[in-house]
Amino acid sequence: MPPTRRLLLLTAASLLLAGCDLLGIESTQAVAERREADGKAVGGACRHAGRALEDCYSLNRKADKAAVFAGWREMNDYMRENKIEIVKPQLGPGSETASHAPRSEGAEPAAPAADAKHAEKGG
Repeated sequence: MPPTRRLLLLTAASLLLAGCDLLGIESTQAVAERREADGKAVGGACRHAGRALEDCYSLNRKADKAAVFAGWREMNDYMRENKIEIVKPQLGPGSETASHAPRSEGAEPAAPAADAKHAEKGG
């Protein structure tokens, strides 16, 4: 095969492969980097909000634990160095995220209260 034809084929192949990004096809490396960045962001946000690392894991089960820990630790170090205080979450009871949050130990579940009312009626 002549060198010019080989060069033309290589150029065409590289253009086709570069077009994968335009189609929305992510490489495995890009997916891994995004997942790690998301996990670090989750960990940093949990630490800034004063959440324990274990709580952060349980609230974000899909996040990569190693990345969450790395983000939590980085934010912890940053907060200590710069004497930054914890920012408590300001979510109200009606917000979508608050409805998925675990209940505190003193909260009564709704189902037993309904059963108690049913028992009082005698039925």
